[in-house]
Amino acid sequence: MRIRQAMYGAGVMMLTMVAVTVSAKEVTIKHRGITLDANLELAGGKTIADDTILITHGALAYRGMELIARLQHLLKQRGYNTLAINLSLGISDRHGMYDCKIPNRHLQSDAVGEIAAWVSWLQRHGTRRIVVLGHSRGGLQTALYASQERNPAVKAVVLMAPATRDNGYIGYQKRYGHSPAPLLERAEKLLKSGHGDELLHHIGFLSCRDTSASAASFVSYYGHDPRLDTPALIPSIRLPILVLVGSEDQVVVGLDKKLAPLVDGRRVQMKIIDPAGHMFRDLNADDAADAIEQFLKQKLP
Repeated sequence: MRIRQAMYGAGVMMLTMVAVTVSAKEVTIKHRGITLDANLELAGGKTIADDTILITHGALAYRGMELIARLQHLLKQRGYNTLAINLSLGISDRHGMYDCKIPNRHLQSDAVGEIAAWVSWLQRHGTRRIVVLGHSRGGLQTALYASQERNPAVKAVVLMAPATRDNGYIGYQKRYGHSPAPLLERAEKLLKSGHGDELLHHIGFLSCRDTSASAASFVSYYGHDPRLDTPALIPSIRLPILVLVGSEDQVVVGLDKKLAPLVDGRRVQMKIIDPAGHMFRDLNADDAADAIEQFLKQKLP
């Protein structure tokens, strides 16, 4: 009898372990010759065919950062599958924060192709309805994806403190104590002369204080392209959009005012999370998850 009970207990434990493995796992795909990886979380009783939220992290970050991991947990509790992706930033099978010792050769627009690759992967596995969500610069890149791609499986867009051009340009000056204008002028000249691969050494770039970046990479993140501004992208997105704004955000400043003319309460909605900062820490993440759930119940009944 004890042997049977022990065997039964072991069997239950094995089934539990299998269930955990199936509901949360790392997945990889090949894209343009490099390996991309992501973390898939399936909510209780759900399969990959059910609604899934594809989450993109901010600049030089990764899918395991505190906010992204917390979002996956909170959205899973609310019954949503999530796929949190790592943007490659030009590195195959990248994990962890970007190593600033590695020269930056990636372009902001690279994210569009990678998000599209993951959307296609979800479709191949039977996902019928997909929501794309991005935070910070990942929010800008998600908006860029949604403005360019017209995949019928993608049904809604959620942007958390998405980057603006002011955030990139003025933020650079605040972070590094000088304007990026001289570097940008130099990078643009190199790019126009066909030397976009040439590296700018010992510069500030995104969150790296002392790194190298190609001229093309620098222009792609700090140039004059209007697509570097989330509010400029929103009118060309045909899907329902929810923008989450931290009332105490000191990184993307004044986002609510920039979005106000675009918010109609129907296609474009804005929710201010008070007193959230840029990273939506602690209970602010719960409030953000509640707002996302309310939006999706309205738009994806």
